[in-house]
Amino acid sequence: MRKPFLSYALALVVVVAAVGLRWLLDPLMGNSLPLVTLFGAVATAYWLGGLGPAVVAAILGYAACMYLFIPPRQSFATLGNLDGQIGLLAYLFTVAVIIGFGQAMRMAQNNARQGRDVLRVTLRSIGDAVITTDIEARITYMNEVAEALTGWLHEEVLGKPLDLAFRIVHEMTRQSGESPASRAIREGVVVGLASHTLLIRRDGREIPIDDSAAPIKNEEGRVTGCVLIFRDVSSQRQVERHRETQLTEARLLAAIVESSDDAIIGKSLDGTIQSWNAGAERLFGYTAQEAVGRHVSLIIPQDRMQEEDRIIATLKEGKRVDHFETERKRRDGRRIPVSLTISPIHDDSGRVIGASKIARDITERKRMEDDLRQLAASLALADQRKDEFLATLAHELRSPLAPLSNMFEVLKRSEKDPVKAAQARDTIDRQLHHLVRLVDDLLDLNRIAYNRMELRRSEVPLASVIHQAVEASRPLMDSSRHELRVNLPPNPIYVNADPNRLAQVFGNLLNNSAKYTPPGGTISVTAERRGDEAVVTVRDTGSGIPADKLERIFEMFLQLDPSPERAQGGLGIGLTLVKRIVQMHGGAVEARSEGAGRGTEFLVRLPAMKEAPKGATPAQVEENAAPGSRILVVDDNRDSADSLAMLLSLAGHQTFVVNDGVEAVEAAERHRPETILLDVGLPRMNGHDVCRKIREKPWGQDVMIIAMTGWGQDEDRRKTQDAGFDGHLVKPVNYPALLELLRSRVRMHR
Repeated sequence: MRKPFLSYALALVVVVAAVGLRWLLDPLMGNSLPLVTLFGAVATAYWLGGLGPAVVAAILGYAACMYLFIPPRQSFATLGNLDGQIGLLAYLFTVAVIIGFGQAMRMAQNNARQGRDVLRVTLRSIGDAVITTDIEARITYMNEVAEALTGWLHEEVLGKPLDLAFRIVHEMTRQSGESPASRAIREGVVVGLASHTLLIRRDGREIPIDDSAAPIKNEEGRVTGCVLIFRDVSSQRQVERHRETQLTEARLLAAIVESSDDAIIGKSLDGTIQSWNAGAERLFGYTAQEAVGRHVSLIIPQDRMQEEDRIIATLKEGKRVDHFETERKRRDGRRIPVSLTISPIHDDSGRVIGASKIARDITERKRMEDDLRQLAASLALADQRKDEFLATLAHELRSPLAPLSNMFEVLKRSEKDPVKAAQARDTIDRQLHHLVRLVDDLLDLNRIAYNRMELRRSEVPLASVIHQAVEASRPLMDSSRHELRVNLPPNPIYVNADPNRLAQVFGNLLNNSAKYTPPGGTISVTAERRGDEAVVTVRDTGSGIPADKLERIFEMFLQLDPSPERAQGGLGIGLTLVKRIVQMHGGAVEARSEGAGRGTEFLVRLPAMKEAPKGATPAQVEENAAPGSRILVVDDNRDSADSLAMLLSLAGHQTFVVNDGVEAVEAAERHRPETILLDVGLPRMNGHDVCRKIREKPWGQDVMIIAMTGWGQDEDRRKTQDAGFDGHLVKPVNYPALLELLRSRVRMHR
């Protein structure tokens, strides 16, 4: 507001300017429109100073213009006539209209200013952030709450684009959609509150908000801008999240309780059941409707009620009971072992008002514990038997080594005594066969344990198998002066079996009877047909089997009396092999005894063929191979290679010896042998590669190559066959089997 003196001074200046302008226009206008410049002067004076300066300007301006420009000029005589008076009235009316219009405009301006001031105060005082924009979405106003919310000051963003101050993204998708302001301006409608939105401040911090926008329209209804209102809902959102978390936890807890395999039961301190989940229904057999409201003694055996009283006393002290093992009873009366975890339930004041019980059925765990205890006992027994077996194995391996060593010394010193030399050779041969049998038993046991033993079945007469076993056991029978009786049926019985394995079964039974029968005893073998079965019975008059060991006689490593005083030889695996081999043939074996000192009877039952097979019996094997063959012996064990070459030389063959794989290929190229006896494990080049190298040669296609190895599993035989070997012999090489392979080559080339 200007000072009054200044307003009047300005009014006077305006009047002087208006009179001066009329003076300048006078040569052009003459006596016409003498007051024309005064109307603008009055309006200007009113605008600058208000009503008083405007009235002064009107009066002074009229007096000056009437004196200077209304005839008669330079006098005030015109006021005395009617025309002058009418002109004065018209001038005053026009001035009054100008002053009245100015007064109205000023009042409207004041009202508008007051409205804006009220609006600004209102927007500053409300708790929401308020931002206004023009039609181009440039910021025209920002209240203090908006400044605090966005991090920008009003002066910093005034006239700047709206997206400079903040950015709004969806809380879940993190995507920026169309802003509420843009939509309000584009559609001209109020945009309601949007949920799950985040306002990203100037410093990058995210604030959850509710936002809305409304268009600003002029008097004609045209959109000229927008007002946005933001509300910080961080506290509200935190409360909502806390409530949602509580609800989620409650639902989750309810779901866990209901879906748990354990029985979860709530009860009061007086024992009344208050809650009963599906796990409790499955465990105890009562539905929730049947259990809730009844006393917990419903599922507690009478002899366990004192435990419950002690548990209640513990709960009243506010203590928890963890993993307490006891018993509970089902609806059908059956008692089941359970593990209990019991927690006290407190009210708001902390007082214990009940208990929550979790009961877990541990029937299976108890069974597993019993099984583990039995397994531990079995393992301890097996470990004890293993120790006994190893001790027995050491004894059995040393036993033939002593006579072997002794008889080798005898051979060195008995060159002139053929009788002693022959006796030494017989002993050496017998002890070597004993060693081979021990190793074979161990290998067979391993094959059976890992299901790697294969049966080479054929249709064979049972009598021939029994004769083979009897002949193999004859030396042991004779050395103990036993009487051996063999009773075979007049009509032959045929079985589909592996003759070697079946002979091994009957040989083990005969050897077992011979070992456990005192010298001069009687052992009998009887074969007969019973329906569709062939039954072979081996009886002896030996020490018999105690009743407590009769069921376990076929267990591995079991020996009836392993003490050194009663050691009968063997590894304790012979009967185990008997049982496994018989079972592989589809049969069964049984041991019978009336007790210690009263003998033993073994019955072997095998499926018998209904009729004799067609075809001739195999031809008798020749004893010696045709002499004169060239044979290459390859073995890194020089003693083994030299001794085998010497044996073949005595049979009339020409032999060559090398000790590694590379030398084997070179020697084969040089000597062109008809047969190669090839060890598999060789230095520099293994036997498989040696065989492949030789087969690549044109002359190598017709050479018979036989593998000699200590590895005799089916997988080992497959590998040698894939490498191109014609045969596979396991060390120590069976000389008759070797001669048969050599004869087969002679027959092929006849």
